[in-house]
Amino acid sequence: MSFTIDRITIDDRSAWFELWSGYLEFYESDLSAATTDATFARLLDPGSEIHGVVARDDDGRAIGFVHWLTHAATWAVTDYCYLEDLFVSPGSRTQGVGEALIAHVHAWARDHGSAKVYWLTAETNTVARRLYDRVAARTGLIQYQIGL
Repeated sequence: MSFTIDRITIDDRSAWFELWSGYLEFYESDLSAATTDATFARLLDPGSEIHGVVARDDDGRAIGFVHWLTHAATWAVTDYCYLEDLFVSPGSRTQGVGEALIAHVHAWARDHGSAKVYWLTAETNTVARRLYDRVAARTGLIQYQIGL
């Protein structure tokens, strides 16, 4: 399978939304329309801290996306890059799309001087974890959170 990776544009709204909906369904999550709209607007805003690209197949159809942001860190003098969302449509999985999207973020972070790229996933996300275990080191950290 061949594909391209391009910055998300306003013309990607409906295709991105379809992928976003699949991503939220996978994680059994439901976000308000206002949050989804704000996320997409941030992805389009060149001044936003949130960045995103979409993978397209040979027909130009969106088959995956990745979103990331950077933040200051106390354990480094440069920023960390957090890969927040990664999703590949079910029919395009295990064909190199996810790996290419991670590589895109890695290259961007390197070019922008980040100290590292990191992300989280569900323990049950076994297909993606096979990829993650191949391209990155598992830290052994456990995430905790408090909703506000």
